[in-house]
Amino acid sequence: MKPAPFDYAAPTSIDEALTLLDDDSIVIAGGQTLVPMLAMRMARPDRVVDINNIAELSGIEDKGTEIVIGTGTRQADVLASPLVAEKLPLLKQAISFVGHTQTRNRGTVGGSLAHADPAAEIPLAALAMDAEVSLASTGGHRRVSIDDFLIGPMMTAREPEELLVAVHFPVFADATHVGTSFHEMSERHGDFAMVAAAARMHFDIGGVCQFAALALGGVDGRAVRISALETMLTGQRLSDDLLQAALAEISGAIDPGSDQHASTDYRRRVAVSLAERAIKDAGEGAA
Repeated sequence: MKPAPFDYAAPTSIDEALTLLDDDSIVIAGGQTLVPMLAMRMARPDRVVDINNIAELSGIEDKGTEIVIGTGTRQADVLASPLVAEKLPLLKQAISFVGHTQTRNRGTVGGSLAHADPAAEIPLAALAMDAEVSLASTGGHRRVSIDDFLIGPMMTAREPEELLVAVHFPVFADATHVGTSFHEMSERHGDFAMVAAAARMHFDIGGVCQFAALALGGVDGRAVRISALETMLTGQRLSDDLLQAALAEISGAIDPGSDQHASTDYRRRVAVSLAERAIKDAGEGAA
């Protein structure tokens, strides 16, 4: 199929791009999702705003207490970054599951977040890492937590006249021992995840869990944090009995669908299994 007719704009600055955004515009960066949607006429915008020529949207910057990644930064560049490997290991772990080399070469960090696929790896990792996003419009800027940004399937808090310009990943320099882990189940490596789990665990020098984050993807209308499980683990030494009790909180906190790839019951079982694996790996990898 061919896309429906649309106007095309390729601004070279954020300010220029903002003047082009409205209810009838759509932004293209890597195009890994949007191009097929245009071809199948699932998206029929009046104008496509191509942000690939906006240099200020790309780059990875160490701000001390946070790492700021421009939303136009290619996933392959993030995966290859020594800074990301050192300061944001969970993000690197997640991106290694995203598609294949060819798709990561074009796909962007911001594009994945803006698309908000419930099973996508980057929004899931960002949620487990308590990331925030910066949104710009002609009226100014605002910063939103990723939890508030993700609303539902392919839905975010971005207004039509806003542009997602950066992602802010906090660096927890005061944490004594931090471990992270990312696991997913898919039919083949590089396929969309049926279920995915991201864990971040902080421990004190005595091995007591000071903070726990567990996010699951593919099990609801958006990536979700399992807050009851996190609360049960915090302030405790991890044990098999404690972990099994905490994992029991998952079933009531998720609402997975059923499709040709997996049933609801299967997704529930896999969610618990991957969550257990992610938490244990994060605990063992804490350093």
